[in-house]
Amino acid sequence: MRTLTRLLSPCLAMLAVTAQAAPAAPSASHPLLGIWTLSIPQLGCSETYHFRGDGTTLVKSAAEVSESEFTVAEKPSAKGFYKLEDRIVKDNGKEDCSGEIMRIGTRATNYLRFHPSGARFVMCQNETMETCIGPFERAPAQGI
Repeated sequence: MRTLTRLLSPCLAMLAVTAQAAPAAPSASHPLLGIWTLSIPQLGCSETYHFRGDGTTLVKSAAEVSESEFTVAEKPSAKGFYKLEDRIVKDNGKEDCSGEIMRIGTRATNYLRFHPSGARFVMCQNETMETCIGPFERAPAQGI
């Protein structure tokens, strides 16, 4: 029995690490799920974000296409913001709307505030409206 336990221990440890690394999927009714567009008129560019129910995001920004894993709070905080944590897992290495090239492994934490209609949100650095981008506008449910 000890031999079996010794042999299985590395496998069980690997499964535990894998389970922790997987994104927690949001509920099917989460307001973030779907396709969102962010227009950036001063750059003459727009970005499209597809937040999927499996906890992954597909983003198109200028020539860049990237994928990330995300977790998002199921309910807003007392201040009305949803905490969003994101980690880039794939990127085509091309420039985004701001001329940047995203690196795989980059992590970000932002805070989302939805319009009461559910058709728009802003993304902020913290739980205030002082440093935000947006609005992100809900797009028809089509692939990107």
